Amino acid sequence: MVDKLTAHKNISNLVTRFENQYDSYSNVNYNETQTRKDFIDPFFKALGWDIDNEAGYAEAYREVIQEDKVKISGATKAPDYSFRLVGGKRLFFVEAKKPSISVKDDIHPAYQVRRYGCSAKHPISIVTDFEEFGVYDCTKKPDPNDKPAVARVKYLTYRDYLKEFDFIWETFSKEQVLKGSFDKFIQSDTNKKGTTTVDKEFLESLDRWRTYLAVNISWNNKNLDEDEINFAVQQTIDRIIFLRIAEDRSVEPYGNLKQALSHRDFYLNLFDQFRRADEKYNSGLFDFKKDKISENLVIENKVIKTLLNELYYPECPYEFSVLPVEILGSAYEQFLGKIIRITPAHHAKIEEKPEVRKAGGVYYTPQYIVDYIVKNTVGKLIEGKTPKEISKIKIVDPACGSGSFLIGAYQFLLDWHKNYYSNYGRTSKGKKDNPLTPEGQLTTAEKKRILLNNIYGVDIDINAVEVTKLSLLIKCLEGETEASIQQQFRLWNERVLPTLENNIKSGNSLIDIDFYDDQLDFGEEKKIKPFSWQKGFQDVFRQGGFDVLIGNPPYGALFDEVQKQYFVSHYKTVEGRYDNFELFIEKGTNLLSKHGLLGYIVPSPFLTNLYSRKLRSYIITSCRLKEIVCFTMPVFYDPTVHTCIILLSSTYKKGNSIIIKNNIDSIEKLISEDAILLDQDEIKTNPNFVIDVFINKSAKDLINKLKSKSKPLGELCFIRQCIKTGDDEKFVLNSKTALAEPWKLSLRGKSISRYSTKERDLYLKYGDWLARNWKNKSFYETHKIAIRETGKRITATIDLENRYFLSSIYAIYYKQIELNNEGDLKFLLGIINSDLANYFMKIIALNLTEGAFTKVRTNQLARLPIVILNEEKDISLKNEIGKLVDILLKLNEELLNVNLESQKQLLLNKSDYCEKKINDIVYQLYGLTSEEIKIVEHSTEFTGTKKNT
Repeated sequence: MVDKLTAHKNISNLVTRFENQYDSYSNVNYNETQTRKDFIDPFFKALGWDIDNEAGYAEAYREVIQEDKVKISGATKAPDYSFRLVGGKRLFFVEAKKPSISVKDDIHPAYQVRRYGCSAKHPISIVTDFEEFGVYDCTKKPDPNDKPAVARVKYLTYRDYLKEFDFIWETFSKEQVLKGSFDKFIQSDTNKKGTTTVDKEFLESLDRWRTYLAVNISWNNKNLDEDEINFAVQQTIDRIIFLRIAEDRSVEPYGNLKQALSHRDFYLNLFDQFRRADEKYNSGLFDFKKDKISENLVIENKVIKTLLNELYYPECPYEFSVLPVEILGSAYEQFLGKIIRITPAHHAKIEEKPEVRKAGGVYYTPQYIVDYIVKNTVGKLIEGKTPKEISKIKIVDPACGSGSFLIGAYQFLLDWHKNYYSNYGRTSKGKKDNPLTPEGQLTTAEKKRILLNNIYGVDIDINAVEVTKLSLLIKCLEGETEASIQQQFRLWNERVLPTLENNIKSGNSLIDIDFYDDQLDFGEEKKIKPFSWQKGFQDVFRQGGFDVLIGNPPYGALFDEVQKQYFVSHYKTVEGRYDNFELFIEKGTNLLSKHGLLGYIVPSPFLTNLYSRKLRSYIITSCRLKEIVCFTMPVFYDPTVHTCIILLSSTYKKGNSIIIKNNIDSIEKLISEDAILLDQDEIKTNPNFVIDVFINKSAKDLINKLKSKSKPLGELCFIRQCIKTGDDEKFVLNSKTALAEPWKLSLRGKSISRYSTKERDLYLKYGDWLARNWKNKSFYETHKIAIRETGKRITATIDLENRYFLSSIYAIYYKQIELNNEGDLKFLLGIINSDLANYFMKIIALNLTEGAFTKVRTNQLARLPIVILNEEKDISLKNEIGKLVDILLKLNEELLNVNLESQKQLLLNKSDYCEKKINDIVYQLYGLTSEEIKIVEHSTEFTGTKKNT
């Protein structure tokens, strides 16, 4: 590898040569090809890049791809250089110009490279003619009218190269790129203000095109109903996008679609192209034997013209030759969250689907999650196998959406097969069954074989099914050219793409056709769409089922009574409140083959919440739980729900150890090997089969120690969630004077802090008009502890006034009535508010993070270990805690009435001292060593403000 000193010397020589013959090189007759050969190639060679592929790698593994320009109608079709990591992951593009073109002042080179970079979702790309060197932020949407300086984050001339050599070397040399310096530059130097991503921009385009078509088709085709219009719009968009991508990838002639704008009825001209595409591709996308709607559509010329023009330079900001199919999927996933509604006057409206509204939006699974799940399911299953053995493996996503997981699995298999054939040889040159091209790429036939043998999907949304097919077909088409397709047809009379009708199907993955046993109203079918897995995939189930289930199953669905009755009678894990993702887990285990693997990303509260206990019991007693990965970072862009990855097989194994990765707050932590093991059989002894994941070995040992010296709070005390009024404005008020019946002195969550009640004059109008948890007065007519439901840590105080708590507070009181006295309750309050109790909650409570408005759950409180007092010494320590709690209650009462900051600080210092003393005594009662105390006190994930929270 080139060292820095040699690189400096070589670039210095280039600068000197350019300077000495500047007039010659800057002459308009000195062309781009000469510039690349004389200066740009040597420049990047000096930085350690293998520009000429001297290592002799196959095309798929070259570090730098140089693509000859193809100019069609004045439009440049490919970036000049694509710089890549080992394995082919693109880093950045370089667009070359001749020195007579001004990189600084000409708008075209800047727009061109930004368009390439933005389409490929590269953070930055470069334009250079050696005389000048411009680095552009490609996260900002390019506009053909942008000035050249827009989004330019670095500009150098050749005279700057030596004085800026450290920057050039540290950012763009191969050696430093491999060490992560390129990533650091992206994070630190790129101006992120006003940035966007290509998937969001493409989504806006899809939404705009849908609106164009929906409005026009609904108005001009009044014979079509709502479903037919949704289908027609979706299919028209899909077909146009497929053919437009084929153009930019040189599979179709560039500008072919725009030929439809040449005369008469533009849509009929376009439809003729669709027919020809069916003859060529055989993909099902252009199957007009099944689609009886599209041929007779009436769409006005102005709509077709607007749509097609927006897909071409200069109006189009996308370069489809470098636009990854994963980006299309991300945009389409959001796109599918809306539906076209038709008014009585046959006008079209675009609305969000009800289930999407309830879930708070559509959340496309990030690629790193897809890659992790695929690697640890598909990757594990194919280890040590041959292509023949792998051809029998069946992979399915039962809620495939736009196909992100299936694309990930398909790409993984394509990469595996290419590596296998490269390492273990190929058949004789020219034979039809040769899996590799002379360039070392998989043949179209091999890509089709893998797709049809291995990849399956189901979704209730027919449009999602069509998008999944589209995405897989585009992936299958990658690397093809018009010449390769013509050769294939000429040699073997084969059309390019497979039909996926038998692989990707539409239906309700959760409801089988036995739904009709109890429901003879076939009108329900349209909404519920029952689906028989056994009939839909007969060949798969003859082999015993699917070998891999992967996906991001939906949650937050709205079920009607008919569906609920079906689930109760057909699913073992349904109880009380349940979510559809939980049904997908149970269903998934029943679809797996004997040694199959399931990998989902799902909401993590199911690991601990009370409502999911039957599902946890089912998993722990019937399945082999292989791995759980819990995230403390937001995996999705907008949602509030915390998530985890679960990996399991359907066959229980005694003595199984679960791999636990917890506190994952970065991608680096996800892919690291750091993990702990959890005995699956031990979980059977946990209350309600709760699955502890936020725990490492030292924490696990400490938790076990705490449990050995204690009883769970839920055994000693009642834990009650309190009164929900249904209308606080009507039934809750503040009054300085005491109110008579039916008004009761009350308390709400925001009124309390640690060892303090801030709102003393709150009253509740008590009676049967209240919504929930009001009937049993004994909950409230007693001394008790109040714990606030929300907060960054446990926030508790004592109630000696028999207040009626509102639903934002938990009421805690002893089951043994005689223990509900001041002394025992104050001792218990000291334990609950201690750092040790909060440490325990941090470990077991998945939903408690550093963000505001986190919630403490009943089942989590129930597990708090309350120390068993055995000796006279323990009783003495208990009394000491009671005294300190009493002091804290008085100090906090004084704090409410202090105005001077100096006096307030004095009281806070005293309060800190008392809390430290309580923590020390609690450590002593539980027998913690100095090392164990450090573990507690160094724990930061669940801290928050200690005072007055």
